[in-house]
Amino acid sequence: MTLAYDLSGRVGTPVLVLGPSLGTTRAMWAPQHAALSDRFLVLRYDLLGHGDSPVPPGPYTVDQLADEVLALLDSLRIAQCHYVGLSMGGMIGMTLAARHPDRVDRLALLCTSAHLPPAQGWLDRAHQVKEHGTASIADIAVSRWFTPAFADRDPYVAMLAATPDEGYAATCAAIAAMDIRPLLPRITAPTLVISGHDDPATPPPHGRLIADSVPGARFVELAEAAHLANVEQPSDVTKLLLDHLGGKDA
Repeated sequence: MTLAYDLSGRVGTPVLVLGPSLGTTRAMWAPQHAALSDRFLVLRYDLLGHGDSPVPPGPYTVDQLADEVLALLDSLRIAQCHYVGLSMGGMIGMTLAARHPDRVDRLALLCTSAHLPPAQGWLDRAHQVKEHGTASIADIAVSRWFTPAFADRDPYVAMLAATPDEGYAATCAAIAAMDIRPLLPRITAPTLVISGHDDPATPPPHGRLIADSVPGARFVELAEAAHLANVEQPSDVTKLLLDHLGGKDA
C-alpha cells in the first residue's frame, strides 16, 4: 500500500518530510508549507489509517507506521531526507532516525514523546472510537491541542472528526504499546526538540527526556503553545525549523 502524499517545492534541494499528528492530515502543516517549500522539496504524507491513506485493520505499531513512511521514500527514490514530525509524526521520525540513520540527515521533533503511559488510557480511547466514532472524542481531544486563547479550532475539530474510526483506534493502540526510549541514543542526525509550554498531551518533560537522550540534541520550549505548536505559534516554529534545517534562501 502507498501512503497519500504531496510533493512540492524546489527541485534539486534536499527533501524535507513532514509527519503529522494523530487525528490530523498533512494539511496540519499549512502554516509552515510555503516557507519550507521555498527552501526544500517538501514531502507531506497522511498517516496510515488517516486522511487519504489506506485504512487496513488494526492494531498498528509504531514500527509499522515508520515502515510505511520508509516504503514511501523508497517508492519515490528518496535516499535521504530531513524529517520533521509532530506528535505521532515525531514518534515515527525517532524510529526512522534510530533504525535507519543513513536515511535521515536532520531531525526535528515537535510536541512528541518516546513513551506515553498509561497504555490503558489509549486502549480505552480506541474502544470509545470504535464504538461511537472519532466525532465522539473530537471536541475534547482538540481542546488539548490548543491553549484557551486560540480561537480558530473548528477546522481541526472537523479534521479529527473525519479521521477513519479504524485508523484512529489502530493508531491509539500503537501509542499504547510504544516505548522508543531505548532507541534514542542511536539517533545520529542533528536533532531539534520543540515542546509547547502548555501542552497537556506531551508535556515539556517528555521533550526534555528526548533531548537528553539523543546525543547533541537541542531543546526549545515555546510559550503560549499547547500540542499543535506549529499552528498556534507558526512564525516561531517556522523560524526554528529553518534555522535548524538550513537550506538556501529563495
